[in-house]
Amino acid sequence: MGLTAAACGSNTGRGGSAPGSLQQWYHAYGEDGVHEAVQRYAAEYPQGEVSVQWNPGDYDSKIVTALQNSAVPDVFEAQVKVDWVRQNQVVPLDDVLGDARDDFPEQVLATATVDGRLYAIPQAVDTQVLFYRKSRLADAGVRPPRTVDELIDAAKRLDSPTSRGLFVGNDGGVGVLAGPLLWSAGLDYLTPDQRSTGFDDPRAAVAFGKLAELGDSGLLLGAPADWSDPSAFIDGLAAMQWTGLWNIPKVAAALGDDFGVLPFPRLDDQGAPSVPIGAYGAMVNARSSDVAAAKDFVRWLWVDRTDHQLEFATAFGFHLPARDSLIGRAAELRTGPAADAVRYTREHAHLVGGPMWTSAAGSALSDALFRIARQGADPVAETRQVVSTSDAELKRLHG
Repeated sequence: MGLTAAACGSNTGRGGSAPGSLQQWYHAYGEDGVHEAVQRYAAEYPQGEVSVQWNPGDYDSKIVTALQNSAVPDVFEAQVKVDWVRQNQVVPLDDVLGDARDDFPEQVLATATVDGRLYAIPQAVDTQVLFYRKSRLADAGVRPPRTVDELIDAAKRLDSPTSRGLFVGNDGGVGVLAGPLLWSAGLDYLTPDQRSTGFDDPRAAVAFGKLAELGDSGLLLGAPADWSDPSAFIDGLAAMQWTGLWNIPKVAAALGDDFGVLPFPRLDDQGAPSVPIGAYGAMVNARSSDVAAAKDFVRWLWVDRTDHQLEFATAFGFHLPARDSLIGRAAELRTGPAADAVRYTREHAHLVGGPMWTSAAGSALSDALFRIARQGADPVAETRQVVSTSDAELKRLHG
């Protein structure tokens, strides 16, 4: 199917940025300084005016609505969705990346690729790891867990009247542990050809069932802030926490060297440890009144300006630069737990879902994990139902 007139950059008459200007959207980052930095980047753009809109709240829903109805934003950050591509709501950016393609790991580019074409320029790579308090584990005679069962046992043994053993989110891990549990069993969301569900296997139900076992261990629920914030770990509410690499500066400032990080452990000898990766990328709205200008801005900021890219990734909280050459220049990532996290990412990284893993499949999986973890539902029956939903979505996408 060819691009519509709107996708080729014509003005649809629905309104947009002022002539000669572009509007760029970001979700509301939690780290101090990011908002000011991206405003500064836009102000430095030499080829036109770019205004930045910061979007607190449900950013994903706002983007979906904007792509359906509006010529703004011209440029926005998001994770690529296959339905946006099939509905010609975003434009391919292979020509924007150009010769810099070889500097981006293929696994990172896969986060933004549909049907062999690139629809976003990765800005930075996010990953999550298991933070643990060294002194707490040493005092309890607990070694850093290497298997899921060891993680469950450690959570129990570290539990006390004043501090729980583990925090994986106020939903008990439903929102963040689906991928790590699959990978712990040697499975994945989809098969390598992206045409079939990757966990139509009895081991998936075994892995998902571990979420209920975690719930019966020393699991913290009802923390003042959720898993993406390190305050529960810093304040001693839990001896271990699953959270983002971005929190290492805050944790180090509070705890010094009394913490380490680990990948999510393997289920057994048939599985493997893992860290999830995902990358927000800069995308171009196909309804933009000036697609060419929007692409030029994306090229300037996310391909040409490596200084801005390095600062964006490491100056406000730790993220992995999206480009191999910049990881080597990131002094902040060379020592301590940050260096360990970089090594784990190189050795054990897995893509969270990917563009072909649809929101319908994701909702089915989240609902199933909630029933398993919080309501005692049968993991086998729940997993079978998710596979059915995922297979139907893949059939719809592939025809």
